[in-house]
Amino acid sequence: MSTKLITKEGHEALKKELDYLWREKRPDTTRKVTWAASLGDRSENADYQYNKKLLREIDRRVRYLRKRLEDMRVVEYMPEQEGKVFFGAWVDIENEQGETKRFRIVGYDEIYERMDYISIDSPMARALLRKEVDDEAIVQTPSGEMCWWITGIEYIR
Repeated sequence: MSTKLITKEGHEALKKELDYLWREKRPDTTRKVTWAASLGDRSENADYQYNKKLLREIDRRVRYLRKRLEDMRVVEYMPEQEGKVFFGAWVDIENEQGETKRFRIVGYDEIYERMDYISIDSPMARALLRKEVDDEAIVQTPSGEMCWWITGIEYIR
């Protein structure tokens, strides 16, 4: 299971998604299911079957979000973090080949649809935690160890 940490921005985004699903998407889909059911034979009614399936998916996501938001711990920036890599940090790294990367270390629920976020549970994030600028981080990958140097650390305040 993933670490139950989340940034303030991530928590707000999940609450916004839950609100949208519960107050807009679900009622709209329920109306469509009711309308399609009124047309008669449900076994051959594609509108009914599709929207019924969509309603189940919405309900599953709503249950997940409610439980997840209840269990989450929001981690906000603290001045003591400055200069070291901790949860919520934007980190710039570089390897021996000169390849550079920039990403933010966040909770599991925040990484989707974002190419510049990595999970706190990832091997890269674990290798970088508590390191400072110019420190070396050895990351275990399926193809072996990779060495990265931290070139920058930044926090959103």
